[in-house]
Amino acid sequence: MTNPQTTDDRDVVDILVADHRAVEALFVELETRQGALEHRRHLADVVIAELVRHSVAEEAYVYPIARKALPDGDEIADREIAEHAEAERTMKELESVEPSDPRFDELLAHLTNTIRDHVREEENELFPRLRAATAREELVDVAAKVEAVKEIGPTRPHPGSPDHPPANKLLAPGIGLVDRLRDALSGRPTSMDELRERQQR
Repeated sequence: MTNPQTTDDRDVVDILVADHRAVEALFVELETRQGALEHRRHLADVVIAELVRHSVAEEAYVYPIARKALPDGDEIADREIAEHAEAERTMKELESVEPSDPRFDELLAHLTNTIRDHVREEENELFPRLRAATAREELVDVAAKVEAVKEIGPTRPHPGSPDHPPANKLLAPGIGLVDRLRDALSGRPTSMDELRERQQR
């Protein structure tokens, strides 16, 4: 029997797929659990934060690898970034709509469909090709960078922010700091751990 992978031996694809599964679980909860409006708002906030962190990390570290390693890497990266931009605009709208508003469920459904298509595309096409074309050591090294940028990067959508290196790498920590201050002041949860702590109080 093999040991489960530790953080140190996971590559960047492992990290991103785990992110996808976490977001999918949140989508399913939002779709199936029509509970208190406040809880739905908090779940949506966590989804937004998770997706923003994930997108920023991919744009800073994963898509540059695709551009370098794949013959059609520029085309793939540009398409993925365009899909992120569309999702970010939807998240920006969703952020300002109350769960009691019918638009909340419309925006959430649009976001869910967009992200599920994006995930399917990445997991079926991009990720296997990246693993085949890139040294494992590089993918493991990038996993650590992705985890690090998720810790300090933005937690809110910023549709106008740069989405290509080096500008996005330089600006992400500052934008992330401002977002985290806003989150702390408003009590906005940005992870399931925070949301569970809130529910236990």
